Amino acid sequence: MTPEAISSAVGKRLADRRRELRLSLAQVSARCGVSLQQVHKYETGQTPLSVPMLVQLSLCLDAPLSYFLEPVDRRAEAERTT
Repeated sequence: MTPEAISSAVGKRLADRRRELRLSLAQVSARCGVSLQQVHKYETGQTPLSVPMLVQLSLCLDAPLSYFLEPVDRRAEAERTT
């Protein structure tokens, strides 16, 4: 997987989790101490998430790290078996 594909997959899961919790970008921003614009960039894959930021977001959104990395793990596994 390319770094861009990883950022996109993790960002999509971040957006999914935000929607599951019925939170706006502004609410996630306030909860996690990150600007609204930065949350949007993470969700769209424009800006890669660092590990510390991913941990912070997982704590703020009450989701295990594995939740965000699940699509990356599945794709990596699929690439290994082909």
